[in-house]
Amino acid sequence: MSAGVSSLSLLWVLLFIGAIACLPWLARRWQRSRGAPALSAGGVGARVLSSLTIGPQQRVVTMETGSAEERVVLVLGVTAQAITCLHVLPAASFASAVAAARTEPSLD
Repeated sequence: MSAGVSSLSLLWVLLFIGAIACLPWLARRWQRSRGAPALSAGGVGARVLSSLTIGPQQRVVTMETGSAEERVVLVLGVTAQAITCLHVLPAASFASAVAAARTEPSLD
């Protein structure tokens, strides 16, 4: 086999590996271009507001979901086996509670 054919084959292999390496970046960029938050089939967007790790496989997740008129905040307990809804409240009251908590002096 000649050196030209060998180098051409090496070039194609490197291009193929580079294309595979770029696929995750392209997928994230394509998802972002489609708009955030991601909408499900019902047209209801959901987004994670916060996540607090409690143990190795346990966490408390706060997320906002619902249509624009009926936004609610869910506090979820998430384990490896199940997701449990701990509390549900309207998004407007959650926003006012967060604002009030930020203005209170800390206990330090």
